[in-house]
Amino acid sequence: MNRITSKDGTKIAFDRSGKGAALILVGGAFQYRAIDERTAQLASLLAQHFTVYNYDRRGRGGSTDTQPYAIEREIEDLNGLINEAGGRPMYSACPPARPWPCGRWHTAWRSRNWPCMSRLSAILEFGVRQQRATPGN
Repeated sequence: MNRITSKDGTKIAFDRSGKGAALILVGGAFQYRAIDERTAQLASLLAQHFTVYNYDRRGRGGSTDTQPYAIEREIEDLNGLINEAGGRPMYSACPPARPWPCGRWHTAWRSRNWPCMSRLSAILEFGVRQQRATPGN
């Protein structure tokens, strides 16, 4: 398990796997890595084509929390992960049926003109194309 420190001092726990363009998976409100088998399986599949960051949102799993809660703190947490991923991850993904943080966060992400994919099929298609274009594959 890896950790970053968010702007307000909150420790954000994450796993990093794979190799390639950075992809941050955003879990649901009641999920964290230890109990979220579906996202763990997704991360494993995507790690064949991407460097995948699967993290525990603040107050969940291995991440700490700092009060008071504000959605802006979650965006700051993601900014910390973005910095960890090199400052400009190529893609992000919100697994299906996870409206927050994807709605507000997606707007913040797009405001920086960073590409974002939320459809798994598009993410996998891109990853396969990238792998085929890499010499030695």
